[in-house]
Amino acid sequence: MGGFDGLVAVVTGGGSGIGAACVAAFVAGGAKVGVLDLDPGEQGGATLGVVADVADQGSLDAAMARVAEVYGGIDILVNNAGISAVGTVEANDDDEWHRVLDVNVVGVVRTTKAALPYLRRSSRAAIVNTSSIAATAGLMQRALYSASKGAVHSLTRAMAADLVSEGIRVNSVAPGTVDTPWVARLLAKAADPEAEKRQLAARQPTGRLVTAEEVAAAVAYLASPAAGATTGASLAVDGGMNGLRLPRV
Repeated sequence: MGGFDGLVAVVTGGGSGIGAACVAAFVAGGAKVGVLDLDPGEQGGATLGVVADVADQGSLDAAMARVAEVYGGIDILVNNAGISAVGTVEANDDDEWHRVLDVNVVGVVRTTKAALPYLRRSSRAAIVNTSSIAATAGLMQRALYSASKGAVHSLTRAMAADLVSEGIRVNSVAPGTVDTPWVARLLAKAADPEAEKRQLAARQPTGRLVTAEEVAAAVAYLASPAAGATTGASLAVDGGMNGLRLPRV
């Protein structure tokens, strides 16, 4: 997808998985990209790696200033950084609830606060938040994670309402289970990782995991000027899991 010539994007969690795929999509479309991550990896050319922690407002403020200094501004923000949690409401203690909500929800707030002064100077400003199918579908053993992504889903719409008059669009993507290193680490903890992976694939009507590139394509569309009439929306990239009800076989 093109349409990003002359634009600057910032992607949190851009060092791997969905974030790295988003970075590649923006670069392919002609954008310059600030890659914010605890470990942004090797960057160069059209990408600038900046160490940043979404749990630390100061590091985010400094990271946005660095990207704007090098590339001349910021037009697009992708709030992608996040962490997982497994279990029922009884499985995680208060400290874990606070940690996950701090990263997955308040992290979006902190990052957006840091980016808004620059986004307000752009005539094509867009924010895309990474939510999840877990925001709207009841999944077993995902109480904390679902709560965090449900908050991101609602926060996206509230942000869209607050910022639409300033010409800043805010949308979210809601992926199903994506074949990333993050999911691979979760599977590695299972008693039978291959069986668990097959089960995850089977719950999506397409019968396979979503790819990071498919999520990135949706992010790129929502961030692009081509989606200029779209704000406050959640785009499912979940193999049909959210909307389809197929007979059991």
